[in-house]
Amino acid sequence: MKISMSGTLFALSSALDHVESEVFGVTTHHAKRVAYLCIRMGTELGYAPKQLAALAGAAVMHDNALTEYIAARREMDNSFSLDSVSLGPHCEMGERNMSRLSFYENVKGAVLYHHENADGSGPFHKTAAVTPKFAQLIHVADQIDNTFHLDSVSEQKYEELLRWLAESSGKLFDVSLLELFRQSVPYSELKRMEGDGISPLLEKSLPAYSQEYNSDTVISFATVFAKITDYKSHFTSTHSLSIAEKSAAMGRFYGEDADTCAKLYLAGAPHDIGKLTIPNEILEKPDKLTDKEFAVMKTHAAASYEILKNLTDLPDVVAWACLHHEKLDGSGYPFGKTAAELDRNERLLCCLDIYQALTEARPYKDGLSHSEAVNILRKMARDGKIDAKITEDIDACFKA
Repeated sequence: MKISMSGTLFALSSALDHVESEVFGVTTHHAKRVAYLCIRMGTELGYAPKQLAALAGAAVMHDNALTEYIAARREMDNSFSLDSVSLGPHCEMGERNMSRLSFYENVKGAVLYHHENADGSGPFHKTAAVTPKFAQLIHVADQIDNTFHLDSVSEQKYEELLRWLAESSGKLFDVSLLELFRQSVPYSELKRMEGDGISPLLEKSLPAYSQEYNSDTVISFATVFAKITDYKSHFTSTHSLSIAEKSAAMGRFYGEDADTCAKLYLAGAPHDIGKLTIPNEILEKPDKLTDKEFAVMKTHAAASYEILKNLTDLPDVVAWACLHHEKLDGSGYPFGKTAAELDRNERLLCCLDIYQALTEARPYKDGLSHSEAVNILRKMARDGKIDAKITEDIDACFKA
């Protein structure tokens, strides 16, 4: 199937911005700014559009494994705090995730070595002479935004930034990067990047091309989406992957071809990606949510749509993913759609999401058996909330 690389990268940048902001307190749009700064520097270096797209992809994904790393550490050590985040392990996890993507060969080492310092003092002790150029560009862009918070800039801040770069040359960064940054990112360009201005800038600068991907590649890519979402909360650490797998299984049950099954997997994987916008104290609350907290939780569905709508080549996948809380009687959210407005796969994702939530164990409940979960689905179908036929199909497909 054909997928827009620029739209996909824009969707990923929006998702990962929420991760970086919560974990490290960096300003909103961090991933977008890092990608845009890299595109500016790459353009100055004369990179072709396909190279720029690969560089932008690696820049957007530079911290894709942060939530995965944090979840793994907390699993081993309950006392783990964000103050003790180690750079090397999350880079290794991120590189493994990158290896699932179709453009990996063009960006090999870019994520793995993006925290390396020119003098060899980084986590893997690589000097500038042996660090991939893409990794060096991401490193300088990442460190500049982390240090100077480029959501707002002034001429004074820009001069301080250039002085800091000069002082860091030969230590943190290769000496050539100071002049490269000065030439490719003048103050006027930095000013354009302020606040929400970065979003249209990045969207316009991303090389626009779509590419055909086979079903296996789409599934591998979707798995990265799911990991970004699921590792935010250890309570639901496999929820999105389970929905993705069950969606594809139902596609096979219905006799769909490989591409359609892959698209169903792709819809299931990021269906809850909007939960990255939900505060952890609500997402991980071990007790029942208050009405006010539940109202905040419900906003994740609209947030998922805002993130995924950039997948412009896949409007059906976006709808399947983002309408999974809609109900046939119009009582769902975020759009209040009714039966006449919901196709089979939109109804399917809704039923599977409920089924998966019922069968998963949570701190406040045990997981239900298949038959117990199906009986609840049947009651919801009788009440006009969900599709009765799909409920019976789920029973037939997943009955032990």
